[in-house]
Amino acid sequence: MFEDTIAAIATPLARGAISIIRLSGDDAIAIADSLFSGNLSAAKSHTIHYGYIEENQTPVDEVLVSVFRAPRSYTCEDVVEINAHGGPLVTRKILSLLLKNGARMARPGEFTERAFLNGRIDLSQAEAVEDMIDASTDAGSRQAIYSIRGEIRKLLQPLIDSMMDLIANIEVNIDYPEYEDAAEMTAETLLPHSREIIERMDEIIERSKAGMMVQDGIRTVIAGKPNVGKSSLLNALLREDKAIVTDIAGTTRDLVEGRVQIGDFVLNLVDTAGIREGAEKIERIGIEKSRQSIEDADLVLLVLDASRPLDEQDQELLKMTENKRRILILNKKDLAPAFEMVGAVSISALNKDLGGLSEALGHLFTSDQIVWQPRLSNERQLGLLSQARQDMDRAREAMENGIEPDLIEIDLLSAHDHLKEILGEVHREDLLDTLFTNFCLGK
Repeated sequence: MFEDTIAAIATPLARGAISIIRLSGDDAIAIADSLFSGNLSAAKSHTIHYGYIEENQTPVDEVLVSVFRAPRSYTCEDVVEINAHGGPLVTRKILSLLLKNGARMARPGEFTERAFLNGRIDLSQAEAVEDMIDASTDAGSRQAIYSIRGEIRKLLQPLIDSMMDLIANIEVNIDYPEYEDAAEMTAETLLPHSREIIERMDEIIERSKAGMMVQDGIRTVIAGKPNVGKSSLLNALLREDKAIVTDIAGTTRDLVEGRVQIGDFVLNLVDTAGIREGAEKIERIGIEKSRQSIEDADLVLLVLDASRPLDEQDQELLKMTENKRRILILNKKDLAPAFEMVGAVSISALNKDLGGLSEALGHLFTSDQIVWQPRLSNERQLGLLSQARQDMDRAREAMENGIEPDLIEIDLLSAHDHLKEILGEVHREDLLDTLFTNFCLGK
């Protein structure tokens, strides 16, 4: 498919033990062989060869050269990987020699793009390669490796096949209307199967949302009225003085954010302005942001001042968050308590004594959200499945209203295409450009 041979440095360009320079294309072996002290022209696939990279018969570096012949390689093309010493100078020198001898500098992500376009991986697997590189949690890396193994295709293929069965039934009815009554076919075949597909889609969507929340970080809002210790709690969790702490009400007027790992998952923390009545104009803007953050949060840490009785503002916050996933935190346990609350966690944020908060956070999310299950891994995939689900819902509604099957087929075909687009089997060139441009060089 591709006439040129590409090259790039596949490891970070920094001082280290080794560096890897990668080539892919029809001339990869010949170009590497022209610089190598040994003979690569007859090298078998998946072999490693010791020697030197040379320039005008002068050694440049002592290397190990790995040879992978098409189609049994990452890109399904001939691939050569030169393992050199990890100095930036010698690494750049070897790349420069490869480019002088006929290779072209690879674009970001072009090796993985070729793997996709040559049919070795689907688009969900290509995205998983980048997810593995970017993973910052065990949950993220676990999702990535399962996706690399093709689990997303295995998850979606039964849905795609079921849709094709529905479409085939309609096509038969259109081509041979005398064989089956349209109304009877809709009631007995199309409608039950459509409802089943929608149920399976809903299950995947909900599971994917929960999994992505754990994978990407749980948006966690620290909420409470002014001066209850929200900023002190943020600082204690982050183990740094990220937010300003004073005894003056309204110090926090905008959102202050941080990121901390608790056990197997990450909290994306947001410290909000204290919610109270009678604040001046600038503080009111911060309070409105706080309310919106609570609305959008995956988790709310509601901080209450245990040294003072609950007041109307506390009660308002308790009501505002009652339908959210939350942990109630009684701060200032070092002072005499004014009330108790069953199920709440007592802490002293100022003294960085978080009591059982870490344990409460660890128990909050069920193990099935942390342990990997087959699911989608990013917003692009989830958005396309949601669009397919909307298509199926329109098709189901049309079936229930007795619309002719050939009109129903339009929505079924749209749903089918949206699912195929997740795997990259239906795709736009601008989408591919955007996706692979985000990859690093050499990948």
